[in-house]
Amino acid sequence: MNPVLFYGVPSGCSIGSVIALEWIAQPYHLCRIEMLQHPWNEVYAKINPRMKTPALLLEDGASLTESLAILQNIGGRGIDAGLGFQQGTREFDRLAEMLSYLTTDLFAAFAPLWKLYDANETSGPTKEVLRKLGVESVNKEFSYLETLLSDRQWLLGGSKPTVADAYLFAIGRWAEYHKVCNLQESYPNVYRYLHRLGEDPAVRFALDIEQGKSVKDNGSFKGHVTFEELSARIAQ
Repeated sequence: MNPVLFYGVPSGCSIGSVIALEWIAQPYHLCRIEMLQHPWNEVYAKINPRMKTPALLLEDGASLTESLAILQNIGGRGIDAGLGFQQGTREFDRLAEMLSYLTTDLFAAFAPLWKLYDANETSGPTKEVLRKLGVESVNKEFSYLETLLSDRQWLLGGSKPTVADAYLFAIGRWAEYHKVCNLQESYPNVYRYLHRLGEDPAVRFALDIEQGKSVKDNGSFKGHVTFEELSARIAQ
């Protein structure tokens, strides 16, 4: 059985895991979750009781949650391609360090803006506070990334991207989504980095999937599956 990634739309961070799966070029399935449509399928609680995305259903029927763990798992499958590293090596530790930063500090910087989005407030003191806090937090982290990317092509400084780069694309685009800044003017290194990633075939493929466009089996992606189709496998 192939692994199944449960990914959330719209603009979920789980597109990073889709990109990473494309990069390792190994068979996988996807299961789409419309995050704004409630209630979610109750079967998903067996995959992730916290009802969050992404989640990865492994070949043996066990499930894995949290982006850091999922990306490390995918990276482990893609060591030969340079997307991950053997545990116990310095490179493995550096990747873990970067993924930890991305999934905590950088992700959390956007939290006030997502709360504002969920609340759908158009005016008032709450909006002003959340907006101010979010913009300040995101700019702080993007200033760090701007410096980091000033002398390297990829996050870890190697000649190839890792799963960390896939995740940064997924959440880095939120700066423009929330209209935090003019990325090209304020953070040109980050802008060039994200723009270059945006031209990658795997990234374009993942964006098409996220946008609900029709895509074909490309040798790795084996199609979407429904909860009904997965019910027997999930019950194991």
